Amino acid sequence: MVNLMTVQQVVSKPMAFDGTPKIIARDVCVSYGDRQVLHNINLDIPQRRVTALIGPSGCGKTTFLRCINRMNDLISICKVTGTIMMDSADVYHADVDVEVLRRRIGMVFQKPNPFPKSIYENVAYGIKLHGLSIDKADLDARVEKSLRRAGLWDEVSDRLDSPGTGLSGGQQQRLCIARAIAIEPDVILMDEPCSALDPIATARIEELIHELKEKFTIIIVTHSMQQAARVSDYTAFFHLGDLVEQGETEILFTNPKDERTESYITGRIG
Repeated sequence: MVNLMTVQQVVSKPMAFDGTPKIIARDVCVSYGDRQVLHNINLDIPQRRVTALIGPSGCGKTTFLRCINRMNDLISICKVTGTIMMDSADVYHADVDVEVLRRRIGMVFQKPNPFPKSIYENVAYGIKLHGLSIDKADLDARVEKSLRRAGLWDEVSDRLDSPGTGLSGGQQQRLCIARAIAIEPDVILMDEPCSALDPIATARIEELIHELKEKFTIIIVTHSMQQAARVSDYTAFFHLGDLVEQGETEILFTNPKDERTESYITGRIG
């Protein structure tokens, strides 16, 4: 198996920002059987920034998110066409090692899903699976580093052998984030990571997102306009399978160009 194969980079840049995009999507279409759910999506994701995907339920946000790390490959009736590039490499190239790809693209799901293992083993699992540690001391250091990055170390350092499922909901989600970043991915995908959390836990996750973008490229799906405005640098608005509008979050929220964007932001649709 080989790593991502470099192919010719697509040059169009629908979203304006400085630097080379981390991810470039061009003409991405997705169908489940005869039902097409995404139509010719063209989107650039900047490096080490937070990009929010917003839009009504069923508009294709999560489907697009799952295209990036090829999670839709697990659905037999799902067909993806178009091009998604990461670091100038086509993630859907026939020779891509999907396991390597998913190591580079971590994912945090809507509901916290810690493994039925100890707090320590939840974080250590991916490190050991991918052979990233050289010995027990190195593994311990990597686990601690990930828990610190996730803002959880001070709360759990004295009970690392306790079950991860015994933590509060917010702590479980931060544990899942620690697990995702432990393998040092380039990109973190977050699918409604705060929807099952209370306001205090949500605020902590949002603070964590701000901290993590210094190291990682983050893409977050959210139904909350307030959350998108608080945490993201760029926003893309999806509606009925189309990418309607994209741009800097402040500009998109205060001066949307498309009437549908304005209607969604102001609550008239959605």
